[in-house]
Amino acid sequence: MATTRKRTSERLPKAIIGWREWCALPDLALPGILAKIDTGAKTSSLHAFDIRPSPRGEDWLEFSIHPVQRRKRPIIKCTAQCVDYRAVTSSNGKSEDRPVILTTIQMGLRSFRTEITLSNRDEMGFRMLIGRQTLNRHFIVDPSLSYCCGHRDEAELYTL
Repeated sequence: MATTRKRTSERLPKAIIGWREWCALPDLALPGILAKIDTGAKTSSLHAFDIRPSPRGEDWLEFSIHPVQRRKRPIIKCTAQCVDYRAVTSSNGKSEDRPVILTTIQMGLRSFRTEITLSNRDEMGFRMLIGRQTLNRHFIVDPSLSYCCGHRDEAELYTL
């Protein structure tokens, strides 16, 4: 008779979050970025531009990020390993191949690895979108709430 582990006992109970939350991406040296929680999106997406191969190797990328909404400054330069390219259909119905990185995300007291696609989100209201794959097993979304993971001051995070 085969035995199975109960995975639910190994996890923290799901935390309640709102429709927008602050998160950090420590592997990318981003202490805080305001993200829209989007249960309609499968994958998470981070605003990135000037995406190019890195001298570190063929599966590494260099890219730049504007972490503050509606601002072109500061510019954060990042390097991450590209784990895949995926066809993603955006909210306007256009499909594009996007690079996928695997990185650590911190939301409130939780910190875990997740896949994030890179895309130019200059025209979007939020520099980051958090989709179902990142939310799964960690969070319950209450759309009437905001900033359940805490509120940050962008002026304290970045030199504006």
